[in-house]
Amino acid sequence: MKRIILASGSPRRKMLLDWAELKFEIIVSDTDESFDSDLDPVEVAISIAQKKNQAVVAQLNNNIADAIVISADTIVVLNNEIIGKPLDRNDALGIIKKLSGKSHQVITAVNIRDKEQDISFHDTTEVVFHELADDQIMHYVDNYKPYDKAGAYAIQEWIGVVGIHSIRGDFYNVMGLPVSRVLKSLKEDFHVHLK
Repeated sequence: MKRIILASGSPRRKMLLDWAELKFEIIVSDTDESFDSDLDPVEVAISIAQKKNQAVVAQLNNNIADAIVISADTIVVLNNEIIGKPLDRNDALGIIKKLSGKSHQVITAVNIRDKEQDISFHDTTEVVFHELADDQIMHYVDNYKPYDKAGAYAIQEWIGVVGIHSIRGDFYNVMGLPVSRVLKSLKEDFHVHLK
C-alpha cells in the first residue's frame, strides 16, 4: 500500500484523519501563503493548498511513486473579503468583532496527488455568529490565543459552543478538513482501501 502523507502541521487535520482511522505520516514544508488579490476566494484556497503539496513533493525530491500527498488550506470569507490568521491580539479581537452577529463562509481547499493524479476540490460551510459582547471576545482571545487560525477562531473551542448561532455545511470543514470528501476521493480516485 502507498504511504499517505499529510502535508500539514495542523493538529486539527491530524486529529480528523486519526478519527477516520487512516494510517498516515506528516511531512511539513514551509510554504509562502501569499496570493494574488485578483483571485476569487476559492481560487486562493486551492492555489495555497497546491503550493503546500508541491513543497512537500519537492522535499521528497519529486519521488512520490509510492506515496499519496494530501494538503489543505482553510480561509474565512466575510462579504467577499478573505480574513487570514490574526497578526496579534488586537487583530484577533478586531476580526472576531467583525464576525460577531454576521454570517461568513469557511472554505477549505484540498489537493491530493500521487505519481499519476493531481486532484483539487473545495468545500464551503456557512457559519453564523451570535452577537458577541466585548468581554466574551476578550475572554476567548486571551484564553485560547487563536493566532494560528484563519478568522481568529476554532469552532471546536469555547467560542464555538458559546458564539455560533448556526452552521450550514460540513462542521469538520470549519475545523480545517472536509474529511469525508477526502476519504471518498482516496477511495474512489486513488483506490485506497479504507474501513
